[in-house]
Amino acid sequence: MNYMAEMFAEQSALARIFLVLGVSAVAHLVAILIRNLTLTLGRRIELKSFTKARTIIQLISGVTIFGVYFGAFGMLLSEFGISLTAYLASASVIGLAVAFGSQSIVQDFITGLTVILSDLVHVDDMVEISGQTGIVKSIGMRFTVLQNAMGAEVYIPNRTLTSMINYPRGYVFCLVDINLDPEESIREQMLRKIQEHTRGLLEQFPGIFLGSVEQEEMRTTASGKRFVRIKFKIWPGRGAPIETTYRQDMLASVKKLNPQYMDSWISINYEVGQR
Repeated sequence: MNYMAEMFAEQSALARIFLVLGVSAVAHLVAILIRNLTLTLGRRIELKSFTKARTIIQLISGVTIFGVYFGAFGMLLSEFGISLTAYLASASVIGLAVAFGSQSIVQDFITGLTVILSDLVHVDDMVEISGQTGIVKSIGMRFTVLQNAMGAEVYIPNRTLTSMINYPRGYVFCLVDINLDPEESIREQMLRKIQEHTRGLLEQFPGIFLGSVEQEEMRTTASGKRFVRIKFKIWPGRGAPIETTYRQDMLASVKKLNPQYMDSWISINYEVGQR
């Protein structure tokens, strides 16, 4: 009877071990299926809210896998006579040590989750983060990835997301107002020079632009001054060639036509434009 009881006990323990392993394997396969499904949907669906859903699914699947393996390992240890109390105590000490050693990873995770759940930015938004400007390509648990004006991908650790500027309309307008000469013949020559220098700027600095250039019709102010406005759609923070090269070339050309032309008659301002 004792021999039969021992055999039954051994078979029962072995069955429990196989059960735990089976449950762990099934849970792991389900988690892999969820992750693969998430990635597949991510390639096919272009929705701003999908980033949030994908992150939550990945978080739940990761926690589920950890919980299943943690519990399964504890059950296996109990079958070999190791106290679950000692196992939980050891796991707590190890977890505390790991937490202290990986504070940066924890900060990345918490900050990334906060950014996603708070809807601060979305994929394809134009943003400036921690001094880097670009289009958001992905928001992960550790890194936020931007594509800058040169096409390079910039990986920003989430824990460094201390400041953020969102350009929800996609680009910045650089507005160049150029006062025109009162005399019609000189004014016509100035308009031709404006077109020439504008084309030259587009050819020399194509990387700063995000769209076509608009030249508005000539306007007349209440004081009688006539001017034209050139609207450049540019990357945020990339207006230096317009402020320097373009403006200086324009001043040199118009002063040849009118030596009395003043530097202040060409002004440059910025506005957020609609994408």
